[in-house]
Order: sequence, then structure tokens, then C-alpha cells
Amino acid sequence: MRLKEFLSVRGIDFVSVNVLEDPAGLAELQKLGARSVPVLSRGDKFTFGQSTRQIVDFLGLAEKSSPELSTDELYARLDKFLGAALELLPLMPHDRLDTHVPGRPRSYRTLAFHLFRVVDAFLDANRGATLVQAMFAEKPADDADTAALVAFGAGVRQRLRDWWANGDTAATRTLATYYGPQSLHDLFERTTWHSGQHVRQWMMLLEKEGVGHNRPLVDKDFARLPMPQNVWDG
Repeated sequence: MRLKEFLSVRGIDFVSVNVLEDPAGLAELQKLGARSVPVLSRGDKFTFGQSTRQIVDFLGLAEKSSPELSTDELYARLDKFLGAALELLPLMPHDRLDTHVPGRPRSYRTLAFHLFRVVDAFLDANRGATLVQAMFAEKPADDADTAALVAFGAGVRQRLRDWWANGDTAATRTLATYYGPQSLHDLFERTTWHSGQHVRQWMMLLEKEGVGHNRPLVDKDFARLPMPQNVWDG
């Protein structure tokens, strides 16, 4: 769930500033010492907006902030999301891959790559790398075709399965991220819903392009995950 949505559904008053468009907002961000967004600030204090647990603690809210799904359940969901993506990607006509998704300068090709790279970055963090925003900004080759995207995705899914079968999957492990140390459980939840949200978007893009599919994911597949209410921002 995105920060603005998190605050809105709880009736918390806030002022939203787009630091890319507001020089004063950018100056305030720099004054706070924050180096990435989204950020929630109050006075001279701030917390990053990626972690529900950090937001709840920062605001002093009396609500549960730990993941509802166990790591076993998260793995099953994420594996299903990736399987659905691998089924859905080849349905998109190749000549539509350069088309931009609604509301932002991201091509269908980049979205397909990104939904797998989110998981790949999580696995990198499990191997000791620090999860940084630049990982999520990576793009595929400009001429990457559907076969290349599917091959990348299949490799990521197999890597996830290998990690789950043979790696250290303890929920309490601490992983390094750009918004501070996170438990494996918390980062696993964020990775799962993040990738799942993009698969949900891909299903809508197919429908937008007039391509039918068997809807491999339905509402119950997203239950008990902090999914954004909207398929697209705004």
C-alpha cells in the first residue's frame, strides 16, 4: 500500500509534496537529511514510507503492522504471481511493448521486466547486497522481445524456488535496504505485493489492448496483502 493511501484510509491529515516539481519541497527533503522518497515528516523528524511498521511506529498508531501472511504463504503467493506473469506476458502483441502504461513514462516492456526485477532484487538482498532504489530503476534492453522477457522471468522464478528450498529463509533475518534494516518477513511481504500489483496491471493492459485471457489471478489471490486499492496511481 502506498504512503498517501495508507494515510488517507486512516483519516490522517497530511500535505503531499512532489519534490520533483516543487523546489521548496526538495529543499525541505534535503534539510531533513532524507535521500529518497516517499518520506513522512513531522517537524524535524521523518521516516521512510516504504515500511508499514516504520510508519505505524512513527505515528504512534495502535494497530498491528506485521505481515498477515506467514513466509510460507508469501512464498506460495509470489510463486503464483510469477507463474501468472509468465503465462500472461506472451499474450501481449510485440508491437505494443513500446507503449507507455497509464499515467507514467514506463513502457509495457519495462513493466514486464520490472515485475521480475523486484523479486530478483529481494533475492540479491538475501545474498548480502543492500537493496537500493537503483535496482528498481533498471530497464531491459530497448529491443528486448517477449521471449527475452519470459526467459528473464523464468530465471528469476527458478532462483526464488532455489532460495526457498536451500537458502536461509528465517523470517527474523535482517536485510539491508535503502530505508533501513528490515526483517526478511517484512521485505518478503513488500516484494510479494509489489510484484503482484504489477501482474494485476499487466492483466488490465491486456484487456486494454483487446487481448482476452483466463484471469489466472483473482481477488482472493491478493487477500491479506497490503495491496493498493487502485490498479494504477491516482
